[in-house]
Amino acid sequence: MSTTEIIITRPDDWHLHLRDGSMLKAVAPSSSADFGRAIIMPNLVPPITTPEQAVLYRQRIMDAIPENHDFEPLMTLYLTESTNPDDVSRGASSGLIKAVKLYPAGATTNSDSGVRNMDVVMPVLEKMAKIGLPLLVHGEVTDEDVDIFDREAVFIDTVLEPLRSHLPELRIVMEHVTTVTGVEYVMASDNNLAATITTHHLIINRNTILAGGIKPHYYCLPVAKREKHRLALRTAATSGNSRFFLGTDSAPHCDGTKLSTCGCAGIFTSPNTLGCLTTVFEQENALGNLEAFVSLNGPEFYRFPPNSSKIRLFKTKVPVLFPDKINTQEGPVTVFDPMFPIHWQVTPHTED
Repeated sequence: MSTTEIIITRPDDWHLHLRDGSMLKAVAPSSSADFGRAIIMPNLVPPITTPEQAVLYRQRIMDAIPENHDFEPLMTLYLTESTNPDDVSRGASSGLIKAVKLYPAGATTNSDSGVRNMDVVMPVLEKMAKIGLPLLVHGEVTDEDVDIFDREAVFIDTVLEPLRSHLPELRIVMEHVTTVTGVEYVMASDNNLAATITTHHLIINRNTILAGGIKPHYYCLPVAKREKHRLALRTAATSGNSRFFLGTDSAPHCDGTKLSTCGCAGIFTSPNTLGCLTTVFEQENALGNLEAFVSLNGPEFYRFPPNSSKIRLFKTKVPVLFPDKINTQEGPVTVFDPMFPIHWQVTPHTED
């Protein structure tokens, strides 16, 4: 007999882009409706590099959250080559800053202020290791000589492994892991290394983007890889292994910028992520491990308690309808299409 209802601890999103201004106001409710907390990416223009900037950005986020939503934005700082270790320590000790994000310069959207020379930021990383503050890495190199599909593996060899050898006590999240190499590296490492996996990388491969014509709304960074990598991600996500947890990397862009001659990387998955994921776990006969992936493993790594509230996921006979687009003052934002019907609906759960 198939499962038609699941009650789980309210999920968190450990990698989320909310943008700013009118875009923030339009997209934030899609996350706060279903998630209790989210690690907020700091790659605004200009980036969030100081605790003072993070305080103001957090307030803008809270102003965009509907009053009846219980949601906590978990703030991060953008690591630059001029980041002050004392600023990082001060932000962490205040309770505001939960992590620092490493973008290799030029790796993705708004990453031009990122790191080019790891030696320059080593004092910051040493301070983070000392105080137990996690480093979140966009795990790709940006060398022009490296093929875009090989960037993650080269990053592991040339950046991540040397860093972990130098600072084994530094807690690191390899965000949006996309390859067999990345999965195996995390599984073979100690408990100071974990990885987030996105919703869309469990569903799409590079054929989705390129076969039969270019489909910009499936273009993201890190780019989706071969089918064997997608299958490895599904195995890792649905395994229950505590080192893997959800980070949607939901990244809204207006259609005008997605469909331009140099289209932006990013997929907006927040509105239907939980329905997509429940379907994936059902397909893998792993519904019993869904709660670990979306609700428990992330808090365990970040040393937070799980959310106290719960949600109910129930299966409907007819597919759940999600909007194709969300309208913003900057233009429409297309919602991720998983290319299969979603029959799982999300509601809060209250004890009878």
